[in-house]
Amino acid sequence: MSAPPIYLDHAATTPVRAEVFDAMSPFFGPRFGNPSSAHRWGREARAALDEARERVAQCLGAAPDEVCFTSGGTESDNLAVLGAWRVLRTQGKRAVVTSPTEHKAVLVAAHQAAKEGAEERLLRIDATGRIDLAEASITLGTDTAVCSLMWVNNETGVVQPIAELAALAKAQGALFHTDAVQAFGKVEVDARAIPFDFASVSGHKVGAPKGIGAFYIRRGTPLEPLFFGGSQDRGRRPGTENVAAAVGLARAMELAVLEREAHWRTFEAMRDALQAALEAKVPGLVVHGGAAPRAPHILNVSVPGTDSESLLMALDLQGVAASSGSACQSGSITPSHVLSAMGVAPDLANAAIRMSFGALNGPDDVARVAELFPALVAKARGLAGVA
Repeated sequence: MSAPPIYLDHAATTPVRAEVFDAMSPFFGPRFGNPSSAHRWGREARAALDEARERVAQCLGAAPDEVCFTSGGTESDNLAVLGAWRVLRTQGKRAVVTSPTEHKAVLVAAHQAAKEGAEERLLRIDATGRIDLAEASITLGTDTAVCSLMWVNNETGVVQPIAELAALAKAQGALFHTDAVQAFGKVEVDARAIPFDFASVSGHKVGAPKGIGAFYIRRGTPLEPLFFGGSQDRGRRPGTENVAAAVGLARAMELAVLEREAHWRTFEAMRDALQAALEAKVPGLVVHGGAAPRAPHILNVSVPGTDSESLLMALDLQGVAASSGSACQSGSITPSHVLSAMGVAPDLANAAIRMSFGALNGPDDVARVAELFPALVAKARGLAGVA
């Protein structure tokens, strides 16, 4: 009998939780109404949507009118960067500040702002993957429109000092956005405690379906919408709302908050056990971001003398799913921009494997991967003629 498959790619996506599916299912059937309609079906949908917004807001330490439903992290990131830049550029705010380890949804949005006349500034990243606060205080100026920084890096799990960075940005009069897609459910994301103006959350990272996200917008913050055509969501995100997905997102976020501390302990124990086993069994293994504070669910390693594509294929043949980094960069032949920004050599960056833990994992998975991985590395090194 073959061993069951092992899914170690929860940073890419997670399965929809049964509780979430059950909460959503009535809205694919009898409760199908358009929340903008005035009749009973519409009123029923509107009530469900309003309740979902209130529940999401509670998970973020926010008021309901500060929550906007989007299609996910990419749209929210684009809305934060471009929506803030476009409304503030008429006020002499010419700079967009971010870092070279951001998700491409932020980096490409910053590139677009630059095409529209913004000055794009990148904060320096040290070898551990962290932003230098002293340098950030210099780079952030009174001419900054928006500063966008990821809370938990999606490739390495490195946690940035978001509270301090947000305070630096606000002191210069800049709007501050954090991509909290990998952070939510792992760290406390509370708008009452940290002065961010925008925050992005993606449902499919926490057991909700793909295609739904929450975008936090602090009350009174100026923002130009990306879409036009309707008055839904106070004009910030027009279009008929996905009621079923919003209901599912609310349930998933509530569960993520409830289980956050327990999940931290569980995932950290599995990550640390696997890291220790691989460091003991694989000569030359490099752990990316290991010297910095990390979220518990991501382990990113490189093995000199191998390449990620071959190792991922070998793992897949053994029933183990992992990745080489961001799922949005799948198929890219260039080294990870995150690892490159950390100063990792191209050959080592091209050997990176990201293993990310979640609800589908247990200690048996760690033991099996700890046994499989060193053998696959030895075989890959042998085929490459590396001792």
